[in-house]
Amino acid sequence: MAENPKHRILIVEDEKNLARFVELELQHEGYETEICYDGRSGLEKGLDGEWDVILLDLMLPELNGLEVVRRIRPIKDTPIIIMTARDSVIDRVSGLDQGADDYIVKPFAIEELLARLRALFRRIENEEDSRAQHQPIVKYRDLVIEKASRIVRRGEEVIDLTKREYELLLFLMENVNMVMSRDVLLEQVWGYKTEVETNVVDVYIRYLRNKIDLEGQDSYIQTVRGTGYVMRT
Repeated sequence: MAENPKHRILIVEDEKNLARFVELELQHEGYETEICYDGRSGLEKGLDGEWDVILLDLMLPELNGLEVVRRIRPIKDTPIIIMTARDSVIDRVSGLDQGADDYIVKPFAIEELLARLRALFRRIENEEDSRAQHQPIVKYRDLVIEKASRIVRRGEEVIDLTKREYELLLFLMENVNMVMSRDVLLEQVWGYKTEVETNVVDVYIRYLRNKIDLEGQDSYIQTVRGTGYVMRT
């Protein structure tokens, strides 16, 4: 069995027999899984849920896999492994350029897919460990972020944040007194320059405020009209 049974994997594959086979093998390894059989429902599930990885076919009804990646990437950085029967260089490059993390060519041995998943999770864990060792604790007023465990506290209360909310709060707290434009936040927190509307930043700031602010008190995150956001001492 897998060492970490909490990893959640979304399978987006229209070949039902293959999707079910992959699901059973992943469940046998201890992963939690869910299947979508078309690109549109896969996109919705990918955006609405919190997944550790998305396994994504390229040739899908309603929305193809490349379009699914293109629409997910500006909003979430969930790791994506493309499963494709198209073994041309251009198909692989296109998927990676759109933001996929890896690809596997069908037909594939399940052992290869499992190995790619393990390698992906190791890389993510190593990156998180490296960031945590650089600065294990970040503080702002009564907010504390424990980077090694990715725990956010306000006093003694643990605040439950999504991955994106956590990264946005961490970036603001690591840059106290620096006004951050929406474009900078998109580039730094979302990981790369994106064409998505900058109002996605406003949406996530609102999510954060709803979770960290106390009723009747000023927000931890201040709006700088016409510019962006800042956390001031």
